[in-house]
Amino acid sequence: MARRMSDATLQVGEDEIAEAIRILYTDTHNMAEGAGAAPLAALMGARERFRGKRVALILTGGNIDMPVFRQILSGQTPVA
Repeated sequence: MARRMSDATLQVGEDEIAEAIRILYTDTHNMAEGAGAAPLAALMGARERFRGKRVALILTGGNIDMPVFRQILSGQTPVA
């Protein structure tokens, strides 16, 4: 059903998700788990495609383990 209702599916990697988590925390002071940060990671990876357009992202999921969060904030990407 999701495939029929969407125009495209974007894929992101662990490094992009970790960067999105860092950006969300440092720029907006919101904590997100990987799944919650994935939409921002996808948007950043497709920035040229969406340049000049209005885009809305839903931020969900703050259920991230503190050791993992600290690791991400230090610039690392945890092994999934």
